[in-house]
Amino acid sequence: MSPELLAALSRAGMTIEEALARDPTDKQRGYKELEEWVDGALDMYRPEFRPILFPMFLYFYLELVQQAHSEAAQHFFETYSPPLMSTHAQILNHLKSIKLPHILAQDEHAQRYLDEKYVIRMSRSAFGLLLGWLMEGSGGEAMGAGEGFGGEKNKRGRATIRRILNDRIIVDVTNASSTEVPSATWTENTGLISALIPSERERAGTTTTAAAVPSPALFNKERGALKLGPAPLPDGLADEATRLLKEEGDADVLMGDGTTAKQRRLGALANEPPLVSPELSELPPRPILFKQIEVKKEMERLRDARKRIRLEPAPLTASDAELGLDRAALFAKSGALPSVCAYTFHDAGDGPCSSIFSQDSSLMAAGFNESYVRIWSLKGDKLRGMRSDFNPSSIKDGSSMKKLREKHGSTTRKLIGHSAPVHGLSFDPISGSAGSPKYLLSCSSDATTRLWSLETMSNIVVYRGHQTPIWDVEWSPLGVYFATASRDRTARLWSTDRVAPLRMFAGHMSDVDCVRFHPNSLYLATGSSDTTCRLWDVQRGACVRVFMGHKGAVTAMAMSPDGKYLASASTDQSIILWDLAGGRQVKAMTGHTSLINSLSFSACSSMLVSGSCDWTVRCWDVKGPGGAKSKRDGKEQIEVDGFGLASRTNINGPREEGKLPEDCHQTNASASVDLIATFPTKRTPIINVQFTPRNLCLVSGTYVPPPEQPSTTGP
Repeated sequence: MSPELLAALSRAGMTIEEALARDPTDKQRGYKELEEWVDGALDMYRPEFRPILFPMFLYFYLELVQQAHSEAAQHFFETYSPPLMSTHAQILNHLKSIKLPHILAQDEHAQRYLDEKYVIRMSRSAFGLLLGWLMEGSGGEAMGAGEGFGGEKNKRGRATIRRILNDRIIVDVTNASSTEVPSATWTENTGLISALIPSERERAGTTTTAAAVPSPALFNKERGALKLGPAPLPDGLADEATRLLKEEGDADVLMGDGTTAKQRRLGALANEPPLVSPELSELPPRPILFKQIEVKKEMERLRDARKRIRLEPAPLTASDAELGLDRAALFAKSGALPSVCAYTFHDAGDGPCSSIFSQDSSLMAAGFNESYVRIWSLKGDKLRGMRSDFNPSSIKDGSSMKKLREKHGSTTRKLIGHSAPVHGLSFDPISGSAGSPKYLLSCSSDATTRLWSLETMSNIVVYRGHQTPIWDVEWSPLGVYFATASRDRTARLWSTDRVAPLRMFAGHMSDVDCVRFHPNSLYLATGSSDTTCRLWDVQRGACVRVFMGHKGAVTAMAMSPDGKYLASASTDQSIILWDLAGGRQVKAMTGHTSLINSLSFSACSSMLVSGSCDWTVRCWDVKGPGGAKSKRDGKEQIEVDGFGLASRTNINGPREEGKLPEDCHQTNASASVDLIATFPTKRTPIINVQFTPRNLCLVSGTYVPPPEQPSTTGP
């Protein structure tokens, strides 16, 4: 290097290494070599090496923008981003808009990547191969690559990769062999996870020390075992419900846990470890309800369990094995596909933001962008409120109050009170499926939650505490408490008899988009735009589980009725099934081609349904294996027509019985093997799916009329 150049570098306060690091060609050359080396690696190691491509691409691009190489950054993005779009579309589309240094300095998401280290996982043998290539340039080159990865220019490219690996990335090296770990495991718990795992302050009470590498698995293990069993019933309640059922002539009376004696014996043979149930004293306190309501609710629960449609696959016979039938075909063979009843909104403008059905299927409510809530009676009953001209002092008892009701009602009512779009709704669960709900909760962008009386059709309480839009609200199964999720990055626990929150669940790095209670009311799950889900102890307000695996914001969640699983959907168009006890991912379910708005488990926890903006309702096998379809499995899938008839369809073409709308991508070649059936609609994005206690699936959505075709005739 010439003395003049060295002097110029000295005046600029830069070393030779720093000057070389600013050369944009080294970044492009280094990434190209890394991509070729990963593609040329052995099949057993390639799943471990692929996750390193995204952080390398991201940091190279951000450095090019930071160093004002705008044209080089754009060329780098256009050249190397397409292979990464399938798994990181959300962040890549965001980065594409960052082209200047001052925009980069003001962007919150980009600064997170620059301030935190990106974590990837790798086996010890794979990490050794990576280091060998970085130092010597050996191994992995494709056939006919000429001089391989040698040469001075290639050394500079590898040096750039080494610098990023040392400065920006943490490699979590495991002792497990590459052949012992499923390929999908290497992408779990990767990314900017240090800020997403609760800090030491949130770990108060643990005895172990934090690991050098942030680990959700270690955090979940530190929190200990969870009590996920069903909540105990008050003394004598089950016996009273059973006695009344016998008096009414029900011969095969179900036991208190919703199973017959025969089913209990079969369950004992399944060798499944029983879930630990909480004590009655460990549950959140609640007032003593009117006993008659509780008894009726328990009686109806037992009836539902007996009359429930079983959504289980047919047993696999020898002939089925010879035909190569998969579990989806066995579901169709046994007639175990659910009946889906769809409610469609027409001429609704932008359509409702949210929708919900009551547990007894008697009411449906929807929240609209125009700041109001509308309720429909699904049984045709008249909904009557209170007259506006009555004197409150004239109300002496229940009978006098009934006289003040409107004489003429309608099957639908509008509830006005919010001043912004209504994003979440929840009917009270006090009566269960034994009767119509008495109250409705709604949350809105006006930062309030409102409690509505369905007897008077009026707003009776306004809950204020959040200062930003509230995205979701849900009642606790106990019927006294409810939770809200907000843009302020917190979820809050409320009691209906107090206007101030009881608990605040803080820790997410972005909006809390959805909340779901565990069936025993002891835990609360939250899903966030920071791509994670958390499970909180309702009593203590502490985080007890962290679930990481999505590549986008969490848009929907569902708890299984048996208390074992949590399902979450994301903007990455995938659904992940989580094991609550172990805090680990069970499997990922793919097949939707657009945003997933709602999830619901069947009453027996064997099936999951999802509703999406791709105009479909899809059914997933919870108990079956996951993973991508093989070439043989990928040729066909079950599709259900408007008459409820299942048929085999080619996923690469239209249905055999008739063509689908040209602009509706109902089928997807990347669907996982646990996709049982697809229920297409004409042009209706699904905003809510919900199983009834007897396994009827109710869905709702807004019909989108086709665009008007331009006239081809002359004036």
